[in-house]
Amino acid sequence: MSTAKPLSYNEIRDRAVQFAARWRGETRENAEAQTFWNEWFAIFGLDRRRVVQFERKATRQSTRGRGRIDAFWEGQIAVEHKSAGRSLAEAEEQALDYLDSLSNAEQPRLVITSDFANFRVLDLEKDVTTEFALDELPAHIGQFAYLAGYETRTFKPEDAVNIKAAEMMGGVYDALADSGYSGHDLKVFLVRMMFLFFADDTGVWEKGLLTDFVETRTAEDGSDTGPLLERLFRVLDTPEGQRSRNLDAMLTRFPYVNGGLFRERIEIPDFDKELREKVLQCMAFDWSVVSPAIFGSLFQSVMDLDARRALGAHYTTEQNILKIVSALFLDDLRAEFERSKTSLRRLRALHDRLAQLTIFDPAAGSGNFLIIAYRELRRLELDILTSIEALTGSGQQHLDIQNISGLSRVNVDQFYAIEIEEFPARIAETAIYLVDHLANMELSKRFGQYFARIPLQAEAHIHIGNAIRMDWKDVLPAEKCSYILGNPPFVGMARLSREQQEDNRLAFSGLPGAARTGRLDYVACWYAKAIEYMRGTPIRAAFVSTNSITQGEQARALGPLLTASGYTIDFAHRTFKWTSEARGRAAVHVVVVGFSQDSSGRQKFIFEYPNSAAEPKVSAAKNINIYLADSDVVAISKHTTPLANVPKLTEGNRPQDGGGLIVLPEQREVILEKDPTAAKYLRRLIGSKGMLQGEERWCFWLAGADPRDIASSPTLRERMQVVRQARLDSPTPSAQARAATPSLFLAIRQPSSMWLCVPRHSSENRRYIPMAFYEPTEIAHDSTLTIDGADLYLFGILQSAMFMTWAWTVSGRLKSDIRLSPDLSYNSFPFPPKTPAAESKVAAAAQEVLDARSHYRSIPLGTLYSPTLMPPDLVQVHDTLDRLVDRLFGLRRPTDSERLAVLFQRYSELAAPLQSAKTPRAKATRKARQ
Repeated sequence: MSTAKPLSYNEIRDRAVQFAARWRGETRENAEAQTFWNEWFAIFGLDRRRVVQFERKATRQSTRGRGRIDAFWEGQIAVEHKSAGRSLAEAEEQALDYLDSLSNAEQPRLVITSDFANFRVLDLEKDVTTEFALDELPAHIGQFAYLAGYETRTFKPEDAVNIKAAEMMGGVYDALADSGYSGHDLKVFLVRMMFLFFADDTGVWEKGLLTDFVETRTAEDGSDTGPLLERLFRVLDTPEGQRSRNLDAMLTRFPYVNGGLFRERIEIPDFDKELREKVLQCMAFDWSVVSPAIFGSLFQSVMDLDARRALGAHYTTEQNILKIVSALFLDDLRAEFERSKTSLRRLRALHDRLAQLTIFDPAAGSGNFLIIAYRELRRLELDILTSIEALTGSGQQHLDIQNISGLSRVNVDQFYAIEIEEFPARIAETAIYLVDHLANMELSKRFGQYFARIPLQAEAHIHIGNAIRMDWKDVLPAEKCSYILGNPPFVGMARLSREQQEDNRLAFSGLPGAARTGRLDYVACWYAKAIEYMRGTPIRAAFVSTNSITQGEQARALGPLLTASGYTIDFAHRTFKWTSEARGRAAVHVVVVGFSQDSSGRQKFIFEYPNSAAEPKVSAAKNINIYLADSDVVAISKHTTPLANVPKLTEGNRPQDGGGLIVLPEQREVILEKDPTAAKYLRRLIGSKGMLQGEERWCFWLAGADPRDIASSPTLRERMQVVRQARLDSPTPSAQARAATPSLFLAIRQPSSMWLCVPRHSSENRRYIPMAFYEPTEIAHDSTLTIDGADLYLFGILQSAMFMTWAWTVSGRLKSDIRLSPDLSYNSFPFPPKTPAAESKVAAAAQEVLDARSHYRSIPLGTLYSPTLMPPDLVQVHDTLDRLVDRLFGLRRPTDSERLAVLFQRYSELAAPLQSAKTPRAKATRKARQ
């Protein structure tokens, strides 16, 4: 073993990076193997000729034949080198065969086999084998650090770190909180520990140094773990030249980090044995392969569930984040890179452009969007630098690879954010540093020099506060902003707190049409802020949003607002499932809306998902409206009568009776037995639950009833008194007035012929909204909508994918259910031109749907049409009906986007005459008022 002063760990790692770059692509065993190993030992400051023998003679125990070990250091290392493509496992067996002939004193600690491009290392003391590629040597250099005088340790092989890491950190959080450690200090401490875990596995310092420190310097009972961690925090915040000369030798090996992460002095928690073990378990994971998206999941894992629900916090997979990042700017930058590969001038111009970009997330959470965006920009920058090097040959003309720190010009200070909570903001700050470090390691690997921004110099600009109440220009002047992106809170309009309602008022107060925005989901406030902030700039923005803002009444408010403010939608992801990787993960249906004021010359795209698990289908669009369809229609108007010549859709009968007119099944049996007079007036009552869930209810229908029957029936007399009192107690004058006629429903709209029952609300998960025919003697409850005199043709159109696509798009929502309304869902529907042939075919297909249903009469319609239970024969006849109706609109196997494009075009044609007729009257009204 060398007795000279060991090289610093950073110098060893730097040499490993240069070695890996220099030997990349070598394959000639005989010509270069000895030079390869001479330089390999030099990584550790060793002169190979003083300690290592090449071609050491030995005997193969299996054959007793004589042979040679390629390189041998007695008691330390045996090397077997093979040409490219040869089995390293077989080479290892060959080396072990030689070792059996050596004395115990000569037995090496490690057996290393290599073919230049790969290494296989067998630790005979630990009986552990690891394999890695040449480019990964710097990451594994800790295995060999003992050659330069450092002790080493082995790591258990682990699967790639995933959700389990976040779960374990959640366990640390819970243990700390249970001990009484809480508040600001807890959050800062946990973020610091996350940084330490990551740094211990990614080369910020020598691998495993932190774990060695905790294992060897702290007592097993945990009594001194807190104070020693606090000492470590101070060391990390102190430049090497300013540290105590008497500092523990192990602490001197930690670098100066800076960046403010360890600057604040906090109270440190008291550890016990269990808490110390939880921390060591976290250290056992290989954090070097953690996806950046895991940090958001970590945050969600440790947040209080009620607080998470109140803030609308939802975190997501990296794949979903890339949908926004790619469409907003990355795809364009990548395309520019592909066009520039053969031009030094264009490559350098693109590099300049990357260095000037600024990305702003005003709803940052734990920074997942910024983290992924930063990582992807650094990857693109590395590709640009690699292409420049390839074009210049040696790489010296345009790349100063002797000064690798000058190569990367993309830095964390190009990223800006607002987050309302301190804890996720701290996680975002830390996570982006860690991603920066990983990108620096990739740069080091590519250009053969170690490069790290430690101590930290630049900082991401993450502001803590309410983004709706802050002036975004104070965070980042609009003229300096390139892109806005984010995932604002998912809080529905019905669940807004008072503060969030006030946020809505403030956000929209200065915008046109603000009077109609009070019923928007909370996410819309970020659109309002962006509209004001981006005005007159080329900034492009994209937000993940609850899909309800692109449907029904909310779309009618937001769509005109965007248009009136001069904004267009550049790209859109139609509804898909937005899921998290965290404990208690959220799964909601969302859209992505990308918008700007300056979209001239830019191709627009719509991404559509056949199902929640599928990849999107991408289609070009001329214009994208608020419903995320290719159409110039800004918003659908409410219509008091249908656009087409079809029967009206009306509400059912409203009882408002205090229960006096409604009869449950068990009550009906008693009435039939004991009060035949009252029984004469029993009618089946059809409500949404009755039709969809099989609920049986009856009612007294006394329109035209003989007053003598009411007087002679004890049941009816008692029931009429209940109705009368309920209406008298009502705060509504119209209801009070109808107390005089308690035998009648408050509002009577009973169909006079065969009628079609349409539920007011239906689950958004159903492929179709189930509808059914009823006799005029069956009474429609006002939880339903009715079409008096509907025929099979109309039923067929309304049970088709064309109508469903329209209804899902333009209808309102009750929670997540579709809320059908006559004026918006039905009257606005642009029915196709009707011909006798089309009517006959659709009616026949509609009858087949009814026939297929008849096989399942015992199953309620709501269950029959559930997405996982719909019988194959029913699916088949609906598919046939869909194809027929699609063809009436000129389509063949369309997507929903294609259906919407045709429907909006047809709507424009039918609604245009109505708009023209309104305009003169409106002008005349305004003139008269003047």
